Amino acid sequence: MDKEQINELILLRRKLHSNPELSHNEKETANTILEYFTKLSTDKTFSKIGGNGLAFIFEGKKSGETILFRCDMDGLPIKETTDLPWKSKNPGISHKCGHDGHTVIMCGLGKMISENRPLKGKAVLVFQPAEEIGEGAELVIKDLINNGVKPDFSFGMHNLPGYKQNSIIIKTGDFASASKGLIIKLEGITSHAAEPEKGISPSMAVAKLIPLLESLTRNKKMFRNKVLATIIHVKIGEIAFGTSPSSAVIMVTLRAYNNADLKIMGNLSEGFVKITASKYKLNYSVEFTEVFPATINNSECVRIVQKASKNLNLEIIKPAFPFKWSEDFGHFSSISPSAFFGIGAGENHPALHHPDYDFPDETIETGVKTFFEIYKQTLLL
Repeated sequence: MDKEQINELILLRRKLHSNPELSHNEKETANTILEYFTKLSTDKTFSKIGGNGLAFIFEGKKSGETILFRCDMDGLPIKETTDLPWKSKNPGISHKCGHDGHTVIMCGLGKMISENRPLKGKAVLVFQPAEEIGEGAELVIKDLINNGVKPDFSFGMHNLPGYKQNSIIIKTGDFASASKGLIIKLEGITSHAAEPEKGISPSMAVAKLIPLLESLTRNKKMFRNKVLATIIHVKIGEIAFGTSPSSAVIMVTLRAYNNADLKIMGNLSEGFVKITASKYKLNYSVEFTEVFPATINNSECVRIVQKASKNLNLEIIKPAFPFKWSEDFGHFSSISPSAFFGIGAGENHPALHHPDYDFPDETIETGVKTFFEIYKQTLLL
């Protein structure tokens, strides 16, 4: 890509950054992407997949494999604290995970593919909504399959603060953790606060459950690898000093390097709730939400990414352990051999989801060229 094309992508990234949209509300983001792709010679376009998602297909003249490239496009409910000229115009919403950057990298890839069309097979460029809440990937995949699009290989990336800028971070096997939200609801009976013995309060059950749930993190015998249980919200009763509470809610994020350990965590948690609720004569319910499967990298796909990185003289970093954060790209790795890799955002760059974070424009060219090298290996040979 020449300097003019890179500058165009930087301006597009900053436009998206100024106009972030939350999961399932990415309508204007989708319109901006559609406008960009009207200049490119795609063969098929699917809109409103998985909600507000998009897919652009480039077809070769000969039959061959279908290679899918995926990016995410939703923002976060975080207030922008930077004073950048392109700061968010939408109160309480911002691109603090870099999905604006991921989106323009995919746009840049679309530009390069349109100028270097596949000799065989298909290249599918997917702009996925609702990644932040773990719902978009499943919905997108369902709509793609219903439209006859089934990838043979899938590739995705994420910018990673804390790593040397423009390095490539990748490993075979478990790359990003599995996680899910656990919502526990307890129901008893209210009473006057002066007569708590005449009601059934969930307070003691909550006091027992919190350390039980947190003990999962320290339980090394039950799990193959490290796990993490994080209490993120607790509510008991209402603000009424004359009333002993009857209800409580506990919300926990369960996290594990692999899907098997996450399943065990869920089963143990449900057991804790059942026993504790019975002890204190409470009704209860357990619900799981925002489920992210582990992102698992296929060895052959990793080899392709590594070769692409070497062709570009990029430093390759192999992390010793999977990342603790989750990515719903894991759903793509469950339907096709896949690889998900990181691009270093800078060793001292603000962390993902931090209010001072802004996607580093210096990594856009690296992202585009890395994806294009992957494309060249798979569809231009």
